[in-house]
Amino acid sequence: MDQRETRIPPLFVNRFTVEESDPFRRYLNRLEVEVGREDYRHLKRVELVEPAPPEAEFAAMEEITERLLKTTQNNYNRELLLRQGIRVYLDVPRYQVWYRLKERAIRFVPLWREALLKRFFGELPTGDTGWRPCPPLLPEAEGRFLPDGAGGVILLRRNHAPAALPLLTATHGPYDPHTYEVTLYFLRAGKARAALINLGFAGREPLTDENLDKLKGWGVPLNPSNIDVIYPYVDAAGHPLCYKLEKGFGHFAALLGASAPRLVLDIHGCVGTAPDDVRLIVGLGGLPPYLRPADIGRVEARGTVLHVFPRAAYRAGLAVLRDLSEEIYVQFCEGPHLGYHFAVLGRLQLLGRALDPRVEVRSLLPGEERSFLPGENIRWLPGAGGNALQRLEARRFAPGTLCLHVEIPTLVRCRMALRLGELAALSSLEASGL
Repeated sequence: MDQRETRIPPLFVNRFTVEESDPFRRYLNRLEVEVGREDYRHLKRVELVEPAPPEAEFAAMEEITERLLKTTQNNYNRELLLRQGIRVYLDVPRYQVWYRLKERAIRFVPLWREALLKRFFGELPTGDTGWRPCPPLLPEAEGRFLPDGAGGVILLRRNHAPAALPLLTATHGPYDPHTYEVTLYFLRAGKARAALINLGFAGREPLTDENLDKLKGWGVPLNPSNIDVIYPYVDAAGHPLCYKLEKGFGHFAALLGASAPRLVLDIHGCVGTAPDDVRLIVGLGGLPPYLRPADIGRVEARGTVLHVFPRAAYRAGLAVLRDLSEEIYVQFCEGPHLGYHFAVLGRLQLLGRALDPRVEVRSLLPGEERSFLPGENIRWLPGAGGNALQRLEARRFAPGTLCLHVEIPTLVRCRMALRLGELAALSSLEASGL
């Protein structure tokens, strides 16, 4: 792609201003932090380093100051960096970001990433680990770490797993809390054959109150909204780093070996429209190549009500997702102004209707790129562009591959994390011989 044609995805575009007298008020991430009560405390830790490391240590890092100043949408934070003369560095192998001030430095440590790597490899690898046996939680499975300039990727595969089982992708690992636990649960339960997990940040992770208090005490009043000034979500060419699993799908899938995947479950987290929302939304595409109801299965129309009987591949994917919630909805578009919203019935049939997104889709919160259908009070998914990239790359790698974009509400993900914790405790007892 010509670098001059690069565009920041609409998901990340938000115009806002920060009051100088109240820099710690949230202007973004309201949906996750204030409505969904998402827990980001485990993602990163802020540390003050006094005195600052010597010049030689910073020389070994990648300076990303200009990249952040150019791409951040948080103008308050941009002006803060310029005003205080802060230089920003990325320690690529460790995926740590350093703010270099005059006589001290601030380090942002990716706790979530480090915990995962230590769990699977017993260390913090900086290079390709090759395939290694997984911990007892995933018996008869192997894991591999692949480094890159944005946190790297973990590949997981079960030995001798049936080819018909789905491949899981957790493309926004740290940003979507507990999607990692959902992924491991499906692998442990024998409902998936392999998984790809992104260890890099997506650019919208907010600072926690604990970290904000530290920064305030140190006299560095960063705004807690989007955290793109701490972990860049674009590379030096302006390409979003959070799309690595979508754009590189064929490369990663090939490294898993075995036959090409027939079914991909792309797992994401959403807040829903209420704290107690447990409805899963499965997206089948909102951008070209478009999908018709007849492409999914046999269609029966009764007035404005559509009844779809999905073919085997769709039924297999929906059956796996039944473990997460009994309430599942399917959404997709047949064209720019023709979309569909279906409820999944007990026998995995679809019952729903057509709609015009221009008329029926609204923004969930003013100033946020989060859409929903007011009539059903449910999120509207088909606009997601990242999943469209995955579909295209998956079809190039293996024609006929079916990709289901799955948005899992906060409450459901928390429940799955508890289930995985119980399995982990059981595995620990079994490993100790108790």
